[in-house]
Amino acid sequence: MTATLRAELNRDIEDYLILGTRNPHLAAQALDGDRSVGLLLPCNVAIRTAGQWTAVQALDPATMVTLTGLAAMTPVADEKAAARAVLTACTARRVSRPESSP
Repeated sequence: MTATLRAELNRDIEDYLILGTRNPHLAAQALDGDRSVGLLLPCNVAIRTAGQWTAVQALDPATMVTLTGLAAMTPVADEKAAARAVLTACTARRVSRPESSP
């Protein structure tokens, strides 16, 4: 994200990376339940600097169930429970990043 904004808009922001993950099986299962759920699929993880910290952010898969109100989304969210566990581990262990060398 940082390099793209710099190259295309000549705009500098903090280090910012979006990791796209995918699981076609789970995506198909979710889309079978509701075609509009594509915006809510828990597929991306954003990693950015935040002062001396590195922030790791992702949509909690349970949000997809809550926002749609569709029980058909529950199995998809349950399959993504591992992502939730990783985010929990990241927030439970706050580690500052080393200072950059000039």
